[in-house]
Amino acid sequence: MAVGFGLIIPALPIFASSFGVSKTAIGLIISSFAIVRFSSGLVAGKFVDKFGERSVLGFGLFMVSFFTLFTALAQSYEQLLIFRSLGGLGSSMFPVSAGSLLMRSVSDDVRGRAQSLYNGGFLLGSIAGPAFGGILSAISLRAPFFVYSSTLAIAGTIALVFLSEKRLGKKVDAPTSEIGQTTLSQAFRLRPYQIALMLAFINNWILFGLRSSILPLFVTEKLNSTAAIAGLGLTIGALVQGAFMLKAGKYSDQKGRKAALLFGSAFVLFGILMLAFTTNVWLYVISMALFGLGGAYVGTAPGSVVGDIIRGRGGQVIAAWQMAGDAGMIFGPVIVGLLTDLFSYQVAFLVSAGIWVIAIILSAILPETRASQLKDELIPDKNKQEL
Repeated sequence: MAVGFGLIIPALPIFASSFGVSKTAIGLIISSFAIVRFSSGLVAGKFVDKFGERSVLGFGLFMVSFFTLFTALAQSYEQLLIFRSLGGLGSSMFPVSAGSLLMRSVSDDVRGRAQSLYNGGFLLGSIAGPAFGGILSAISLRAPFFVYSSTLAIAGTIALVFLSEKRLGKKVDAPTSEIGQTTLSQAFRLRPYQIALMLAFINNWILFGLRSSILPLFVTEKLNSTAAIAGLGLTIGALVQGAFMLKAGKYSDQKGRKAALLFGSAFVLFGILMLAFTTNVWLYVISMALFGLGGAYVGTAPGSVVGDIIRGRGGQVIAAWQMAGDAGMIFGPVIVGLLTDLFSYQVAFLVSAGIWVIAIILSAILPETRASQLKDELIPDKNKQEL
């Protein structure tokens, strides 16, 4: 899945601009996908709780594959917007179901490393995806979407055929009556979950929205380079992130979620500030490397926080956290696109840096959630919640 998604990152904004629309409209293409995913998040969570992760995972991947194929065939900006948006319906099912399965399959003393390995699966695809996406875009702006549709279909087949108890030999489900299940209302009353929601919003605004909306255009318009170079920079960021991912997971498990967030956030901030004053391709590449290093740490810890506080399947708890991230994807690309249209790329980058400072403050006040560091359970019973 990540290979295909990486292919379209450098292609999507340039494909949208080929219809002669503004940068704000290009940002809307990025955001519309997240809008639909956001609105269907809790429904996906209910499906996970009712039907199980495997069925929801496979169905969602095939749905995104279907609408991505139609995105490749779009003949106008309006068609591109509609088909890309509808893909968000299936996309909401994937992270909720996969996240639920991962979080309830491991204990919190190794959850950071498990989250890192899971994210590493995306990175392995993301390393090759953007670079080849830039090359495919030079051939045809539609080619990356055809390939993405195919890789999604392959991933859906793997989920439905191979992710089964008959093949894996062990059932990971446990009766809710034995382990309990964290409700959405309980989770909302926990301060770590509240902070995790806000961090998901800001992280997706910056780490996804900023990089996916205006960065490829910044490289081609201001640095006078090509879409292939834009993709190469994203690939280098992914390589750096992959190199530090397992270390980041271990650091989170041993030193704590807060420590990992603060360490990674500093490098992301340096990367954003460097972008604001970048004048050549080399500085752009260095800033992407800083994004990758920081992303290895900040990309692992929030998910581990959510995993620390939930019991049972927790589909809706994970869905709400995913929705917070989608909200960042909704507002981020449109706002940075609007700031670029009204002012400049530099203003958009500096405002993003200011938003990221808020994430650093939130990380600093995050309570520890690892059970090994708590005297009592975070949720001792369903009638009492501790912040």
